[in-house]
Amino acid sequence: MLFKSPLVEARLIRRYKRFLADIEFHDGSLATASCPNTGSMMGLAEPGSRVWLTHAPSPLRKYDYTWELTENAKGVLIGINTSRPNALVAEAIEAGMIKELSGYSTIRRECKYGAEGSRIDLLLERSDASCYVEVKNVTAAVTDGIALFPDAVTERGCKHLRELMMMVSLNHRAVLVFCVQRGDVTEVRPADDIDPVYGKTLREAIAAGVEVIAYRAEVGIAGIVIGNRIPVVCP
Repeated sequence: MLFKSPLVEARLIRRYKRFLADIEFHDGSLATASCPNTGSMMGLAEPGSRVWLTHAPSPLRKYDYTWELTENAKGVLIGINTSRPNALVAEAIEAGMIKELSGYSTIRRECKYGAEGSRIDLLLERSDASCYVEVKNVTAAVTDGIALFPDAVTERGCKHLRELMMMVSLNHRAVLVFCVQRGDVTEVRPADDIDPVYGKTLREAIAAGVEVIAYRAEVGIAGIVIGNRIPVVCP
């Protein structure tokens, strides 16, 4: 996935109200940008951090800038836009880069399903089978190279796991894909200290037959692409 236009570099002043960020450009001018991430953004919203934004002025938009990337203290680029992973994973499936999800003839997005009024991120179909794919954006990490999900309590995430388990009980294939938008981690684990209920539900889903995989993305100023698979560890 290439960005449609060059990203604009700035410095983060502060992130607030979850959806907003004040930024400062090299010339000292200031702006408010949209922050497309509802999580805690643990370790990713430090004042003074280098950030990169898309610029798309429109009379239909309140804010011309959208925060896309942040650079942490070690110089690692991290994709913070939670609307990107669905497209990244779909693009990778179509390109044959996620072997576990190959062999389907069509991909549909945001299809209604389940007993709790959900929408599946990606529905893969062929004549004899369907595969329900839920995609989760992963950005949080600890110092020893372990990525964590979630970075805040997520009842919605638990609901999605319950829906996937229901699909398995109906003899469908169900897959949870952790899309890790940073290159400095080697595995993904449930963040039990942050949301123990999600960790418990994730383990129940795995035991029920939900497949859980993680792919690490290669994040750059020009674009983001799915890279290597990394293990999901549930100790």
